[in-house]
Amino acid sequence: MAGSASDYHRGEMDIAEQQATFKLVMGLTKWGSLATVVLVLFLTLLFATNAGFLGSAFVSVVVTAIGVLVLRERAGGGH
Repeated sequence: MAGSASDYHRGEMDIAEQQATFKLVMGLTKWGSLATVVLVLFLTLLFATNAGFLGSAFVSVVVTAIGVLVLRERAGGGH
């Protein structure tokens, strides 16, 4: 068997790798979502409206800047 029940001690395991993996997955999800939104917005404005390339690019850059400001890590970023 895996050992007796008294071998387990809650809170003694090193979870640094799990924390790093969680942070990586959350970061990829967050920034990947922003990139997807900006790409869809750019292509929609480019092909489905009369905004043209420059108008679409300008709006996409503005949305990207706002997204980066909202999604960036803050200094004391606990819960």
